[in-house]
Amino acid sequence: MNILMLTPYLPYPPNSGGQIRSYNLIKQLSKKHSITLCSLVKFEEDKKYINKLKPYCKEIYVFKRAEKPFTLKNILKTGFSTYPFVVIRNFSSEENSNLPLIIQKENFDLIHAETFYVSPHIPESLSLPIVLVDQTIEFQVYEHYVKNFKIPILRPLLYLDVLKLKHWEIFYWKKAAKVIAVSKRDADIMQQVLPKLNVEIVPNGVGEDLIENVPLHFNKNIVFMGNYSWLQNIEAANYLAKEVFPLIKNKIKEAKLSIVGQYTGKVKNLKSNDIEVIDLSIDDIKGVQKYFRESGVLVAPLYGPGGTRLKILAAMAAKLPVVTTKVGIAGIEATNGENVLIGQTSQELADLTVLLLKDKKKYTQIAQNARNFVEENFFYESIAKKLDKVYQDVVKKDA
Repeated sequence: MNILMLTPYLPYPPNSGGQIRSYNLIKQLSKKHSITLCSLVKFEEDKKYINKLKPYCKEIYVFKRAEKPFTLKNILKTGFSTYPFVVIRNFSSEENSNLPLIIQKENFDLIHAETFYVSPHIPESLSLPIVLVDQTIEFQVYEHYVKNFKIPILRPLLYLDVLKLKHWEIFYWKKAAKVIAVSKRDADIMQQVLPKLNVEIVPNGVGEDLIENVPLHFNKNIVFMGNYSWLQNIEAANYLAKEVFPLIKNKIKEAKLSIVGQYTGKVKNLKSNDIEVIDLSIDDIKGVQKYFRESGVLVAPLYGPGGTRLKILAAMAAKLPVVTTKVGIAGIEATNGENVLIGQTSQELADLTVLLLKDKKKYTQIAQNARNFVEENFFYESIAKKLDKVYQDVVKKDA
């Protein structure tokens, strides 16, 4: 098939959840399909990674979007537009004008839109079937953020943007020939909102850079990994450092905490004698591997909704036991006490972490079971086959 794929990021380096997903799926899908990739980038220097994708894509087009989201221009545009902020910040007039020309030049079988907010670039009159992947239900993410916003007087204004977001997200679900969710939880919510919506589940997986089978690494070093341009990760890092970690330290004096990932400037205030904040560049794959493969426990106090947490799957693949919340593990279908430990309160999360760090037998059981679970369910070769079947069904139906 000849596929046009739209992504709101360049799918390399595979560090953020979306990049890991898109990069690995493109690699697998390219064995069978011809892929033309249209991606947004924030910085000119990001274009240096295009060569990493050329072996898997027929053509690659890169378009510039705003470097910083919260600019006066973007805020004013949002205020005077029917579109929500997430669409405005990810909109490229360059892509909008060039996409019709790209479509005219090629005989595409379908469009794969990764996230609903790239959809406004697609010409309205286009008759090609669209497969829309929503990696997370965006209006729920922002609704959670607004509920917890620290300046109450601004909440009504922010709720207006949530309403716009919900309207357009549902609008593009309706337009798609097939909508893809990454978890059963997200699929169920989508069908509660639109009971007749045609939803398939194509889960996230573990990238090839993290599937190497590594030795067990039992130690007292706790880690949280994330991209801190995402609200859920900022919230989780703060909660871990301020609420959970002190309770762990009361029981295990030698425990250390590493808050690791990209754009850590937003959490650098958490640094202390026992807490290190490690900033990794977006292409530092070795650095990501190091913390997954050498830390003792991944503690992820996630409460904001959002897709499938790739950081959790990556930790499980690396035999790094995971302590998280019901929201954190949502969509992964892991079993509490067998391949993951689940708690809700700060005390529960701390107690479960202490249990692992004091009981090597339990630690080893959880770590090995987690690795086995990921091998059976979350490698991209099998995930790509599920997406390929969706493509086949959509094109067959459209014929």
